[in-house]
Amino acid sequence: MKPRALVSTARELLRVVLRFELPADVVISRYFRAHPQLGLRDRHVLAESCYQIVRNLRLYRHLAQGAGGAQDLHLLVLGWQGDAHGQLDEAFAAELLAWREEMLKLDLSTLPPELRFSQPDWMARALLDRGDLEGDEFKALAQSLLQPAPLDLRVNLLKSTREAALAELRSLGLACDVMRYSPWGLRVQGKPALNRSSLFTEGAIEVQDEGSQLLALLLAPRRGEMVADFCAGAGGKTLALGAMMRNSGRLYAFDVAEHRLDKLRPRLARSGLSNVYPVVIAHERDDRIQRLAGKLDRVLVDAPCTGTGTLRRNPDLKWRLHETDVPKLAVQQASILKSAATLLKPGGRLVYATCSLLAAENRDIVTRFLSERSDFTLHDATEVLSHQQVNFNPGAGNPMLELFPHRHGTDGFFAAVMQRD
Repeated sequence: MKPRALVSTARELLRVVLRFELPADVVISRYFRAHPQLGLRDRHVLAESCYQIVRNLRLYRHLAQGAGGAQDLHLLVLGWQGDAHGQLDEAFAAELLAWREEMLKLDLSTLPPELRFSQPDWMARALLDRGDLEGDEFKALAQSLLQPAPLDLRVNLLKSTREAALAELRSLGLACDVMRYSPWGLRVQGKPALNRSSLFTEGAIEVQDEGSQLLALLLAPRRGEMVADFCAGAGGKTLALGAMMRNSGRLYAFDVAEHRLDKLRPRLARSGLSNVYPVVIAHERDDRIQRLAGKLDRVLVDAPCTGTGTLRRNPDLKWRLHETDVPKLAVQQASILKSAATLLKPGGRLVYATCSLLAAENRDIVTRFLSERSDFTLHDATEVLSHQQVNFNPGAGNPMLELFPHRHGTDGFFAAVMQRD
């Protein structure tokens, strides 16, 4: 498609994305399905331009306020990702390009950080209120959340080894290396389509952020145990847990959404696992949960949350979330954790986790739970990981796992390891 025509298409797509009625990836996927004539290169430019604008939306809108003409064109000229194909000069009028050059020369360091890094006021305030993300630390985190996330893979050790998978990916011409923490992890540069590779179709690799892989290592299930992934979703952590159990024992994948568990089933078929039992539940107090009370060895609760730790991957989340969502989710998280804890037998391990950066969804939930359940003891996550040959140093005095993109190169994750006495 010619550059000017591509800009026109981008304006149409951007208008729908910026309504924030649905996740951006859903909107973009639907648009591409409805416009099959778009080529692979054009799709890349359209998608990446929209994501770049969504990441920086508050800043871009601020810059565009004083400019005349259509705001969406000013947003697009700032966020356009087609310059690698020589499209920028051909795509936009000369006056827009001149305005863009002026904006690129501005000193943004004088802007308030929530504006400079395009965060809602409430979210920036909540991050700063943590107390450990002030000044330069907040700026480093905020800047990292504006960057696209890498492609992280978990090697299924039932099907391959990390070394063999690494060699095969490199033989395909991909820039790929082992992960910093996860013993199963590989990180691929760029966004190659791997869903048709034999490694993927045969279940030797799965897409999974390194932080998510560490949650499975914290639970550390053993052969023959009874284990539950309490909020399994599409099952990324379920598959990692099943592989750790070496396809033995019994692993329940609970979720309230059948459509999410439906996404697990083809992944399960590829994985070679036969010890996983997906179960749709009505709510966290479902009778099927109650019947297992006191019988399980280990339970992972990756609770529903704001997802603020995944803003590199889902930048539209920060514009679809509201401050009032946080206390509502906290009530749900506390209820889920309380119910999941009933499944454990004495000596059993409970891991509570979220992909949130907000203390109200993390430390506060765990602290309240431990104050109500004196039969549960908090364990040091660093020590637990060291038993899995993972060298992780969170800093003095923090027994909980807290991962940040700017420090660890992962999505933002929180996890607390507890044991029933």
